[in-house]
Amino acid sequence: MQLLVWLARAFVFFTLFAFALNNQQTAVVHWFFGVEWRTPMVIVVLTAFAAGCAIGVLAMVPSWWRRRREALRLVAPPAVPAPPPPSVAPSEFGPEHPPREGF
Repeated sequence: MQLLVWLARAFVFFTLFAFALNNQQTAVVHWFFGVEWRTPMVIVVLTAFAAGCAIGVLAMVPSWWRRRREALRLVAPPAVPAPPPPSVAPSEFGPEHPPREGF
């Protein structure tokens, strides 16, 4: 199974490597106010891909947070054990305490 995983990784790597080698022509990206960015085409494509991934993840964050809050709210809180019954009836000032030595 691990051999298949490594073969798939190698296929993806060599495919991207061939893509990078085939797109080395200089591309010009025109920004605002006459600013230009000259770089190989593969850098432009990879930058656009990375920006799209980042925007997609950021768009999903509010939904993830909402689902997490719902899931945490649905989880039952742990049961708290009941306190043991008092062995002696409490007085009007509170429960009886054993005498302290040395006082």
